[in-house]
Amino acid sequence: MLSEINRQKLLGLAHESIEYGLKHRQVMPINLEDYDQPLRDSKATFVTLNINHQLRGCIGTLQAYRPLVVDCVEHAYAAAFEDRRFNPLSYEEYSELSCHISILGVPELIGCTSEIDLIQKLRPGMDGLILEEGSRRGTFLPSVWESLPDPKQFLRHLKAKAGLPASYWSDSLQVSRYCVESFADPE
Repeated sequence: MLSEINRQKLLGLAHESIEYGLKHRQVMPINLEDYDQPLRDSKATFVTLNINHQLRGCIGTLQAYRPLVVDCVEHAYAAAFEDRRFNPLSYEEYSELSCHISILGVPELIGCTSEIDLIQKLRPGMDGLILEEGSRRGTFLPSVWESLPDPKQFLRHLKAKAGLPASYWSDSLQVSRYCVESFADPE
């Protein structure tokens, strides 16, 4: 778990990255030597942007491969300007923006023999899920449980996100779970 100071530092850097992107149209450079070791450790993040409690962008990665501070700054920029579901963020929208950061734990495969078995093993509100079938893949952060609290519906929507039919099941389907450390701008 990060200290509250480092959490606030990451939230501030996410906003600075977006401001820098508005001005320069590129990711803000980071000097790793300026940050505490916990912010230099390799971690996977998702940065979610909202305006008036409505999704405005969300970009992240499931596997840790670079320093936390770099991952967060680059995902904040990408969520604001590169999420294909939205137009690039405007100056006008920036003043209304709220930022949420999720630091992902290491995913663990859930062994299951059927959809019913999987549903019984889910921990609503706690599990982030990754669903993989061949080249198809989708994930939901644990925060998605707030809008989809029923495990069966959660799983059906995740299948749709991965491009699979809601009733799809296969012995080759892989499902992994992960937990997150999550924090956001004050409301």
